[in-house]
Amino acid sequence: MIGGSWTHLLVRQLIRPLLGTPVKPNHLTTLRLVSGLAACACFSLGTPSGTGWGGAIWLISALLDRADGELARIGDMRSESGHRYDYVSDVLVNTVFFVAVGVGLRNSWLGAWSIPLGLLAGVALFLCMWWSELLERQSEPDTRAYGGKWGFDPDDALMLMAPFAWLGWLAPILVGAAAVAPFVAAATGVRLLRLKNASA
Repeated sequence: MIGGSWTHLLVRQLIRPLLGTPVKPNHLTTLRLVSGLAACACFSLGTPSGTGWGGAIWLISALLDRADGELARIGDMRSESGHRYDYVSDVLVNTVFFVAVGVGLRNSWLGAWSIPLGLLAGVALFLCMWWSELLERQSEPDTRAYGGKWGFDPDDALMLMAPFAWLGWLAPILVGAAAVAPFVAAATGVRLLRLKNASA
């Protein structure tokens, strides 16, 4: 949709009051990084309270993930270093999320499989994000590795982890991520390799 996803449009209105203040996009990125890792720490506890707090903090972190980019865009504060900081923070937080969930589910019905599944999903997501960034940088301007539909981006799915956590659905979500993410990573890697071969 024009102007970004529904989430971008919502966050854009929330951060407008920050224009003209000392708050910069990197400040929001730092809050996103700290809150995201804090949420992961909560999830890794594997307790009802940890899961509850983890979901709440994760939702805030996910909104901050949108907020830093929106502030940079509407405040004309975009920079290569800021994009790199945002990218590294996203990769770190999103990768650690699945590892933390796997650790937290060690006493669930997944048993000894939870941690390996968390590692598999985390590594696959890391490769997805790494290779998609390379793919977009080497493609035509405004090319997206993963396109959205109906006003939703693929990244918006990460926001759903909060309600999934509150509903007690993290175990099936982890199994699904571990099953699907490696194939998405492989497909992205193939696209990147084809692009490099075509350029060569």
